[in-house]
Amino acid sequence: MRKEFIVERQGRSFVLYAGLLDIAHQQGLKSIRTELLQIPAPENENIAISMATVTLEKEGREQTFTGIGDASPRNVSPAMMSCLIRMAETRAKARALRDAVNVGVAAFEELGDADVHDGAPERGYATSNNRRFQRPQAPPSPAPPVRAAAPAPARPAVIASGGITESQTKAIRSLCQRQKLDETELTQSYFEVKSLDSLSQEQASELITTLNARSRTS
Repeated sequence: MRKEFIVERQGRSFVLYAGLLDIAHQQGLKSIRTELLQIPAPENENIAISMATVTLEKEGREQTFTGIGDASPRNVSPAMMSCLIRMAETRAKARALRDAVNVGVAAFEELGDADVHDGAPERGYATSNNRRFQRPQAPPSPAPPVRAAAPAPARPAVIASGGITESQTKAIRSLCQRQKLDETELTQSYFEVKSLDSLSQEQASELITTLNARSRTS
């Protein structure tokens, strides 16, 4: 990969999405298709989730690669909060392209705001090292009397909301396959439910975000 497509931040190297796209074209890129799996909304903590499918054609033989990307107010800069769907799509395409062209290092666009700071708001990174959403601290008030805390209620197996969607099921199974995880054991471990079909949309969204973050650090 050409040097202009490599960036160094905090002692680590990252590839740019433009570089992945450049290599993919050299290796026979046929198509990139994206699918919006989740629209950001207050009910799902404003998390956008997208899936990308990259197809390469070499010597008449097609190869297909997929990637999942998410974006939320917690992992983009304030300048990109109105562009969550676009960021999720870009991150999904970057992951799929990395697998397609056999690039193991993370793409710069995949990183969250807490991972690296850069002066390019289009990539979703803050320009300062100040913690995001930090508000002025109010003067300290006298501490209230200490009371015994009531025991926290047990987490329900399924919360009151719509059931898991077909797109969310597809995304979780794709991530489990990439990370060699058993989906039944995973859902039982995280939510104490018998199968993937028993998850709510919110639980599925939480699981996709967790698996995607784990995939980025692997």
